[in-house]
Amino acid sequence: MSNNPLEQILAMDGEERYDFFLDQVVEEREIWILVNDDHQFLKIVAEEDGVAYLPVWPAEVFAIDYAKGSDNLSPKAISLPDFFRKWVPGLSKDGLEVGVFPGADSELWITGPQDLKDDLQEVLSNTGF
Repeated sequence: MSNNPLEQILAMDGEERYDFFLDQVVEEREIWILVNDDHQFLKIVAEEDGVAYLPVWPAEVFAIDYAKGSDNLSPKAISLPDFFRKWVPGLSKDGLEVGVFPGADSELWITGPQDLKDDLQEVLSNTGF
């Protein structure tokens, strides 16, 4: 195991990263995405099944790490209320899933926007906020 906390977190499996994501997002009250120079968000289409998803991260440092080697992607924070109010309905309307916290492995937790909102709201209610 690495001494670098970033590497330790990125080495978690998809389910562990999902749980970490929920806790971090509830604590920080923001979700991070990547946008290009035209302020368009990064959308990925999975090769194996053609599922289109928005990759999201729990902190800027993870989004930056994912974008290494790409000149035109930069991290952008979305407040949790904005994500709930604007992004969840928009992603649902566009038929996009959410790829939660891509990491070092190829395993990725892909969920529906409403399911992610429900999970985040459950963690919020359990923390007393």
